[in-house]
Amino acid sequence: MSSEQPLTHLNRRGAAHMVDVGGKDVTERVAVARSTIRMKPATLDAIESSELKKGDALATARIAAIQAAKKTSDLIPLCHPLPITSVAVELTVDRSVPGIVIVVTCKVSGQTGVEMEALTGASVAALTLYDMAKGIDREMVIEETTLLEKRGGRSGEWHNDSYR
Repeated sequence: MSSEQPLTHLNRRGAAHMVDVGGKDVTERVAVARSTIRMKPATLDAIESSELKKGDALATARIAAIQAAKKTSDLIPLCHPLPITSVAVELTVDRSVPGIVIVVTCKVSGQTGVEMEALTGASVAALTLYDMAKGIDREMVIEETTLLEKRGGRSGEWHNDSYR
């Protein structure tokens, strides 16, 4: 544990606090996160053909991901509100899962990273797909929500080599 960096969201007394990023440089920051929702092949067919009673699940999940990324600081304690400049959402039907792979890319020009926004967007998109299709498949599984990469800031570029 001695080689790890100290926890930044705890003060000297161990109390949670929001990190002061005021002294950091404003740089362009990008984060990419992925989540997968596994389901029955028939459920995937219904989603892909927009045959769910609740409507177009893919379009709704895309909007949910964008909205969630923008609202991350309302959901995650100690997370800074960020002026997000872009949220891109890719929803890919993958029959080998079977399911949908969600990739969310968030961008900001700011003093802190946008990783939590990308992760929140991917998670909420998966939750939205579950909500829209639960009437026909309650056995869906949301899995492997992970950060794929981040760029910008003091720590520079990072890639999750486990998911290349």
